[in-house]
Amino acid sequence: MLKVELLESFIAVAETGNMSKAADRVCRTQSALSLQIKKLEESVGQSLLERDNRGTTLTEAGEKLLNYAYKMVQLNSQALDDLKDTDTKQIIRLGVPTDYVKWYLESGLIEFIREFTNLALVIDTDVSGNLFKRLQNGEFDAIIATHWHPQPHGDLLFERRFVWAAAKNGNAHNRSTVPMALYPENCPIRAQVFANHNISMRPINVLLSTPSPQALCMAVEDDLVIAPIAEFRISDKMRVLDAAEHKLPPLPMFNESFYINPASETKALEQLRALLKANISKMVIDPS
Repeated sequence: MLKVELLESFIAVAETGNMSKAADRVCRTQSALSLQIKKLEESVGQSLLERDNRGTTLTEAGEKLLNYAYKMVQLNSQALDDLKDTDTKQIIRLGVPTDYVKWYLESGLIEFIREFTNLALVIDTDVSGNLFKRLQNGEFDAIIATHWHPQPHGDLLFERRFVWAAAKNGNAHNRSTVPMALYPENCPIRAQVFANHNISMRPINVLLSTPSPQALCMAVEDDLVIAPIAEFRISDKMRVLDAAEHKLPPLPMFNESFYINPASETKALEQLRALLKANISKMVIDPS
C-alpha cells in the first residue's frame, strides 16, 4: 500500500529537485525525509531518485510514480473535503495588486490552494491604494500591497525599484509637455509622481492610465509616452532616463508587503504569510 504521507514527501522532492528544500516544504528534517523516500522505494521495489551534487532527479520509475502520486494525493484531499461540512470551510479573502496577480499565483498562491484544500481562497485585485482602504473597511482578511514607506502591521516581502523609461531611440521624453503613461488613481507609484513634481519640471500630460504593466511597456516602446516602469521590466527597446537630468519627478524605492487584518488573524493566514516569504526568491524574477 502506498501511503499518502510518503507520496506527499515524494512530490515535494520531485518539484524542488532538492532534499533540503523538500524537507522544509513538508516540515521534516532531511534525514526523516530521506527515510520516507527509502520506505517508498521499498514499497514499489524500485529506485525513484538519482542524487548528485546538483540535487535530485527522477528515475524512469520515479516519473511514472509521480503521475499516480498527484492523482492519489488529490483524491485523498477531495475525499476529506467531501466528508466535511462545507459550511465550516474557512474563507480567506486576499487582495493582490492588479499588475502582479499572475506573479503571486506562480510564486506561492497556487501551492497554497493545492496544499490547503479545506480553505477557500478568494482573490480580488486592485491598485494598492484601494487595497489599503478595503482592508481597513474589512473587505479583506489580508492584502499584498505596495507603498513608499513601511506601513503599520506590514510584513516586508521585498523592495522594488521603479525607473523612468523611454523608447530606446525615441523622442517622447524630449517634448516640452511630457507625455506619460501611469497606473490608475490611488496607485502609490502614480501618487509619488505627482507628489514629487514641482514647477521647475516640465508639465505632465497623462495619455494612458492603466493597471496593466504590459500596456505601459508597449506604449513606452512605441515612443508614445514615458512611464515609471519596474526595473526588471526594462527591455532592450527602452532606455532608462535620469530623473534629475530630464527634470522628472524622482521615484523612491517602493516596498511590497503582506498585511493581515487584525480581526482576521488565523493560523491559516500565518501559513500563507510563511509560504509567500519562502517564495521570495521567485518574486524577484520576471515570471514572463
